[in-house]
Amino acid sequence: MLRALIVDDDVDFAKSLAALVEREGFSVSTASSIKEARASIANGPPVLITADLHLPDGSGIDLLREVESVADCDVVVISGQATLDSAIEALRLGALDYLTKPLHMPRLKTILGHVTRARALKEEIGSLRHELRKFGRFGPLVGNSPAMQKVYDLISRVAPTQASVFITGESGTGKELAAQTIHELSRRRTQPFIPINCGAMPPTLIESELFGHERGSFTGATQMRRGYFERASGGTLFLDEITEMPFELQVKLLRVLETGKLMRVGGDEAIPVDVRIIAATNRQPEQAVQDGKLREDLLYRLNVFPIALPPLRDRREDALLLAESFLQDLNQAEETTKTFSEECRDQFLSRSWPGNVRELKNEVHRSFIMAEDVIDLLTDAPPRPAPPAADGPIKTIQVGTSLAQVERQLILATLEHCGNDKRKASAILGISLKTLYNRLNVYEAV
Repeated sequence: MLRALIVDDDVDFAKSLAALVEREGFSVSTASSIKEARASIANGPPVLITADLHLPDGSGIDLLREVESVADCDVVVISGQATLDSAIEALRLGALDYLTKPLHMPRLKTILGHVTRARALKEEIGSLRHELRKFGRFGPLVGNSPAMQKVYDLISRVAPTQASVFITGESGTGKELAAQTIHELSRRRTQPFIPINCGAMPPTLIESELFGHERGSFTGATQMRRGYFERASGGTLFLDEITEMPFELQVKLLRVLETGKLMRVGGDEAIPVDVRIIAATNRQPEQAVQDGKLREDLLYRLNVFPIALPPLRDRREDALLLAESFLQDLNQAEETTKTFSEECRDQFLSRSWPGNVRELKNEVHRSFIMAEDVIDLLTDAPPRPAPPAADGPIKTIQVGTSLAQVERQLILATLEHCGNDKRKASAILGISLKTLYNRLNVYEAV
């Protein structure tokens, strides 16, 4: 059961508040001073503290400062003599909310529900983090390298909050997948997740696509249309390649983010929207500002919590783990049991993958299509090293012999010369070990 601590020197108020909090599923302790609160916290930090602003030996703000640095809990500051300055200071220091006496009970119940849901999400994220230690996975993301574990830690911190997230990384590093993971670990996970590639929409249509339009607002607008913002209300909107959005439209986006309201194209009514924004770019955001591709004020508004995804060359040890994951998906979809040869597995680890995870995924798919049971070589693998020069006996081939017979005689003679060492013979012949075995099986069947 989740534990709450109520700190208030008004004994009657503390008792009535404790009864309400208990009815919402918490176990409750009370304290009448900061000293008593410290002792209670030392015995085990609660998940929620309600602290009166004015206490006999200090302020609830003082307790908030202490708890923020040592305990993983939410703090609600309560006051019978509220001031704007004290409210601002409490929220700036990380208070979950600031309530005034007499309490507004529906609001307090909403806060308690938020704490319960957020704690459940943290437990789920903790379970996911344990899973990644074992299998190299974090939700839909794959990777067990130190670089990716740092990314997982950042996602686990920001996902339960409402903060805007700005993801940077080269093309193909998985920015949309990271955004989807944030959404799935957030309180909005039951609502829509809508990804938009700002660089793929025609500049003349992007405003209508984002904010919607009214009937008759332009040629072809035969009916009212809700934009992506309205369709994502309550959920998450992923704005990929944000630096490709027309500069003049960025002003309108900024206004929507600041006011929480939008105007459809051709409309005159402000429509409230509740959307969490996750933006992404493959550029350096600061350089995009200097190049006139991104408004500086919009960057500040979006870049509340930055996450940088590492290129695959900086986490090369994850390449094989990713390849195995993609192969498993393909086998499941095609009802096959194909595997990688040891030589192929080595290639995943040795290549630099300039196209990142996207390139690797496409390469696995192509090689899967070309292979039979074992994927021996990647389809566009670097050329093999030149085979060792042959130093065996010379074999004469009569003109008019079929190519199939020439190949058969050459393979069998080379294998005999190598003392039946198939790996050495395949290297001299310049073919894969699998191909050599396939040829030998055919010869035996004839």
